[in-house]
Amino acid sequence: MSFAQEINLSQSLDPQKEDQMFTPPKTPPEDNEVKVKIVHPWPEPETEAEEGSSSKRRKIGPILDAISADVKEFKVSHQEVLWLHAPKERYKHSKEQAIHTLNNDREMLVAVKAIGLNPIDWKAPDFGWGLPVLPAIAGRDLAGKVAIPPNTTSRFKQGDNVLAISTDYRDNRKAAFQQYTVVSDFNACKLPSHVTASQAAPIGVAFVAAALALGICAGLDFLGTDDRARGPDLLRAVRALPRDAIAKDIQEECFEGVKEDERAKAGDWIVIWGGSSASACCAIQLAKLGGMKVIAVVDIARSGDRMLKYGADLLVDRMDPARAIAIIKGVTNGKLRFALDAVGRPTASILAQTMCAELDSKSRAHLVGLVAVPKPAVDGVVSHSVPIKAFHEAPAVGEGLCIWLENLIAHDMIILPDIEIAEGGLGGINTALDRLRDGSVNGPRIVVPL
Repeated sequence: MSFAQEINLSQSLDPQKEDQMFTPPKTPPEDNEVKVKIVHPWPEPETEAEEGSSSKRRKIGPILDAISADVKEFKVSHQEVLWLHAPKERYKHSKEQAIHTLNNDREMLVAVKAIGLNPIDWKAPDFGWGLPVLPAIAGRDLAGKVAIPPNTTSRFKQGDNVLAISTDYRDNRKAAFQQYTVVSDFNACKLPSHVTASQAAPIGVAFVAAALALGICAGLDFLGTDDRARGPDLLRAVRALPRDAIAKDIQEECFEGVKEDERAKAGDWIVIWGGSSASACCAIQLAKLGGMKVIAVVDIARSGDRMLKYGADLLVDRMDPARAIAIIKGVTNGKLRFALDAVGRPTASILAQTMCAELDSKSRAHLVGLVAVPKPAVDGVVSHSVPIKAFHEAPAVGEGLCIWLENLIAHDMIILPDIEIAEGGLGGINTALDRLRDGSVNGPRIVVPL
């Protein structure tokens, strides 16, 4: 039995609710004040969008007529969407946007039930990041229900509740700020009955960034973990692909970044600086599943209890960087080889200096920068940027990650983000994003149900 078959989870469609899934969710009218219900605190990642030139959109060919006869006919023709028409503008609410067409047999149409907001959702319009084509639809994290399944053998069927992760920001069809979105079946997870769309919506991008950082940049193999938590060997999976199967700008990272004899392994120390961000919180948990020992550099008074809950072996207070460096060197005997920075270039540079200080010339340390890498480069330290495109460009990588996350969620082996609910549907997203802009959200991931 294959790994995918071992951990594949099935979920049946409730016939009593079958008709509801084809009615576009009602979006309440835009309101100046959005009511917010706090559920739990969870920090937001502060990551920047990828840079890159605009790519040509693929030619879309209809495949709806080819959907198998056992799928209930989909009759919705229009939906509500949030469009960004230009930088420095607010998102505009459109109520008559045509439903997107599926492009290939592995794509499915998902009715969006909950959207997880990220900092990039307000930084894109404010600073023009990640806007290769305008007008644009934003939103990366979502959960919903399969309205039209893939037109091929697939783990998914009509009516499945799913978590979808949209890292392909160049394709408006796959964005979250709309009632129906297109999802590749290798970029989605089935949700178990005990997890709601709102609970699952904000975990996706944070998990993918953390898993790629550890699995490809650091080379950590997740195959050797406990059977219920067993994950993929991402480095082997990506290096089994033809080089031209992935984008040129991530080929060096994927194929030459870490050497086989340098790969992280169980028992190695890793420092995660800024450990309270969403991606860092996932990284702590995944590093522990891979058997690593984790030092989390955080504001202990504010976040220490949660970092221990996620499994950190040692907490170091970030309020005194010089003292933090001394503690890290002492605990690792000056031989720290792996680190992940979730804050920015200044702290990444501090980590790089900490790592190279006492390494001999034949050793290389590996530092992953979720936001930025040290400049200038530091001798003996290889700086890595997360090859996020591998998730949506390489089905073997994307599907391996999604089946793993699906299994972790089903067996409660990963702690989902704590959330804050923002009401108002698509019409309330601008107001909810204002709370991210002004910093008034002190911890939680904001989720907008539709």
